[in-house]
Amino acid sequence: MPKLNFKIIVYIMGLLLLCNGGFMLIATLVSWIYKDGATVQIAGASVTTMMVGMLFMFTTRNYAKKLKQREGYIIVTFGWIFMALSGMLPYLFTSAIPDITNAFFETMSGYTTTGATILDDIEVLPEGVLLWRSLTHWIGGMGIIVLAVAILPLLGIGGMQLFAAEAPGPSADKLKPRITDTAKRLWLIYVGYTAAETILLNLAGMSFFDAVNHALSTLSTGGFSTKNASVAYWNDQPLIQYIIIVFMFLAGTNFVMSYFAFKGKIQRILHEDEFKWYAIFVFGFAIVAALLIYFYADTSQSTIVHPKVWGEFESAFRHALFQILTVITTTGFITADFTLWTPFLTIFFFGLFFLGGSAGSTSGGVKVVRHIIMIRNGIAEFKRALHPNAIVPVRYNGKGIKGEIVFNILGFFILYMLAFIIGAVGLAALGLDFPTAIGGAASSLGNIGPAFGDLSPVDNFNSLPMLGKWWSAFLMLIGRLELFTVLIILTPMFWRNR
Repeated sequence: MPKLNFKIIVYIMGLLLLCNGGFMLIATLVSWIYKDGATVQIAGASVTTMMVGMLFMFTTRNYAKKLKQREGYIIVTFGWIFMALSGMLPYLFTSAIPDITNAFFETMSGYTTTGATILDDIEVLPEGVLLWRSLTHWIGGMGIIVLAVAILPLLGIGGMQLFAAEAPGPSADKLKPRITDTAKRLWLIYVGYTAAETILLNLAGMSFFDAVNHALSTLSTGGFSTKNASVAYWNDQPLIQYIIIVFMFLAGTNFVMSYFAFKGKIQRILHEDEFKWYAIFVFGFAIVAALLIYFYADTSQSTIVHPKVWGEFESAFRHALFQILTVITTTGFITADFTLWTPFLTIFFFGLFFLGGSAGSTSGGVKVVRHIIMIRNGIAEFKRALHPNAIVPVRYNGKGIKGEIVFNILGFFILYMLAFIIGAVGLAALGLDFPTAIGGAASSLGNIGPAFGDLSPVDNFNSLPMLGKWWSAFLMLIGRLELFTVLIILTPMFWRNR
């Protein structure tokens, strides 16, 4: 058994719980403002969480300030689990979700920004609980670990190990030499986008409360809504949906690109391979879907409106673009049930479950950059087969990529597909039919939200059996932390003496 610095692990767990309890105070304040009857219960959840956090920190305050990579993996994995366990307290204390299994599922779905829900009637929940649902998205979106990294210098701890374990994508693209400066700038952009979307949605006609919640869910690519119909509730207000489209696109983009844009480095963005292909995928697929909806889809059972000829095409394009973006960025908002359009589009959307947004964004999935490199490596293999003695590098952004990076990406994809297959088999073993099992596994692993079969965009995950909910929550966790971070601590080699 390797010697681990357990004190620093427990101390940072306490720090995370303290932060989580602090966010609950925001929900408590909103509950008090709206007088929704849940103020005392949410405050109780906040105090309980912070007291446990302070106890953890007090009992391990004399920790050694040396953080190794192994401790980083443990902190990230168990940090998310502890956040989910404490995050379900507002649901339990208010009896909004009285069952532990359902409360844990809803909370893990929130922190992993999956957006799958077990709630049949969202609109009856107290405002404080609704805000807490959205806050779990927002906290998990950029990563509570990155938030902790930003303040770790106060503790005298270096945070690169945590950032490397939690940061989405195949690499952590640093903006500044110090990792803490990077985390602070990412959060500044994150907060700025959230505030901007809130203001725009409010000006477009959404209530301030709904605007705040949907901004929190959009920037985190989460998908929790305050309405049972999700964003389809505003189908007669296209401007609201276009605003969400813009911010979904930004949330699915590498946040480093946003930093470069604010610095005026537009050429740097335009020469970024992943950004170019991400934009091509989004708008190219949206046009294809819009044409198929316009000419072939049966919209009589969907929520698409057709006021006039131009309105029909605009509506088809808007819903196509919205649903393409919500799946690619793994946001999970709904304006229409895409499983009712055409069989081709159903399969088409299922394929998009495995695309994902950009590395360094808040989206889940495989990520566009990995697909680019895998495709280019496949083309390079063709060239190597024709010219065995030639040196054929795999290029990204005009530069050759090291072989170990390519192998890592190929290994990740194989592991991802294995996890999907095992996840689907696990759900099927619990009695789910084929579309529900494969859709539920792909949606949970990719942190997408809506799926197929009994888990379609107009349904929810409440129909899953108890074990199915725990299994899906596990898939959400490993998908959000990109497989290796969680699975590596389940291997004997991780705990073996070195």
